Amino acid sequence: MSAPAQPLAESMVQSVDWLAIAPPTLTAVVGLVVLVADLFLPEARKALLGWVSVAGLAASALMLLPLLDGDRATFCLSGDATACSYTADRFTLVIQFLVLGGALLAALLSITTLKDADRGLPEGEYWFLLLSSAAGAALLPASRDLATLIVALEVASLPAFALVGIRHGDRKSAEAALKFFLSSVTATAVSLMGVSFVYATTGTLYLTRIADRIQHVDGQFHTLAQTGVVLTLVGFAFKTAAVPFHFWVPDTYVGAPLPIAAYLSVVGKAVGFSGLILVTVVAFPSYADVWGPALAALAALTMTVGNLGALRQQATRAYSAVRLLAWSSVGQAGYLLVPIAAAAYSKDAQKSIGSTVAYALMYAAVNLGAFAVAALVGRSRALNRISDYRGLYASNPLAALLLAFFLLCLAGLPPGIIGLFAKVTVFSAAVDAGLGWLAVVMAVNVVVALFYYLQWTALLFRAPEGEHTKYRVPAPLTAAIALTGALGIALSGAPQLVLRFADTGLF
Repeated sequence: MSAPAQPLAESMVQSVDWLAIAPPTLTAVVGLVVLVADLFLPEARKALLGWVSVAGLAASALMLLPLLDGDRATFCLSGDATACSYTADRFTLVIQFLVLGGALLAALLSITTLKDADRGLPEGEYWFLLLSSAAGAALLPASRDLATLIVALEVASLPAFALVGIRHGDRKSAEAALKFFLSSVTATAVSLMGVSFVYATTGTLYLTRIADRIQHVDGQFHTLAQTGVVLTLVGFAFKTAAVPFHFWVPDTYVGAPLPIAAYLSVVGKAVGFSGLILVTVVAFPSYADVWGPALAALAALTMTVGNLGALRQQATRAYSAVRLLAWSSVGQAGYLLVPIAAAAYSKDAQKSIGSTVAYALMYAAVNLGAFAVAALVGRSRALNRISDYRGLYASNPLAALLLAFFLLCLAGLPPGIIGLFAKVTVFSAAVDAGLGWLAVVMAVNVVVALFYYLQWTALLFRAPEGEHTKYRVPAPLTAAIALTGALGIALSGAPQLVLRFADTGLF
């Protein structure tokens, strides 16, 4: 090897920490095992694939425990410990816990859905796609270069397209998958163009190096760098269902199997928000004057459009319960965007980001719980209308009480204490950053959202029309509802478990 070539070769040597990459790697390996096992298992035994998937996701989540003793990084350039493609810091571990926990709960819901489908859904492919998407979602928060970020985003997204359209012969499912696919591909293409602009102006893909170099870009390339920053954000804004990238959400949630809608509402959002946080706070802090106002406007627009969309849902319309949850998730995305926008104006950006993470953890627990109860009602009321929930307390008191609790958490009302405190934390982030107008918009939207959350809650306790339906709750569905309920109650009893992230740094 020639002398000039040797330093270059040495700089490209990668170090690998297998423990650091264990959570997404184990998830992907279990997905492959399930796909191969599907070829050899008889139809009567294929239910085992679901439990293997649940066990794999639980094991992947447990692999986070050895990583709590300190930050770890791998796939680093030799001689530069800050230029790494994968970093397992506090931010990574918290988001990976959210992603893997959300995927595990979606898997529990899926076991019942696949059983009810009576072989109408391909089980091996279903579990492989779900685990593959979860592996990509777990990889993304650890990514510290733009190439790995985009790859992780697509690994999380591509299986989700197939999961949305997995019901063969179902027109709604096919239409939902097509809308999801076309809009997502467009957003990804725009993001890739943005990444190319950023690379052209900085000469690197590593987030920490971009942060150093992009603030010293020559004046003639300044506009190109600004354009790259904006375009890069588009793909992640799409995943968060921020307006105007939200139009796919209601139809996709209705057309997809309900566990997949629940998965997208939580894990899909976690992917988008973790990507947004990394590219804004880590890679582009010097361009806060570009992305800060843009995200603040997106936050205000998103929460307003989401809540107005939820208000328009008619209780007797087919799938109105799922549509309301879909529009509610758009509104909640607006609240989640507020602290990220505030980070552009705040002296302590990490505190603002911690507010988003705290709110995301609360939202994940209670939103998955609401979807779990919706899955229960949907087993006997296929159209899953809001009116179908009338008198739920008479037929299943515990499910009704838990759904009421989940809705009150989303509304930010007691006894959903964690929802109230999480909203106050987000509101405080906006006020502390000097975004008083955004805090006012948020306060108005919180009041507007009370109407549809309380309307649905009140319906649960009204006298049922005719004979009330007795709901048989399978064990996996019981476990999902119980886990989300226990988590929501625990967080309301000890909100500091997640709110502490708003007071401590995550990076």
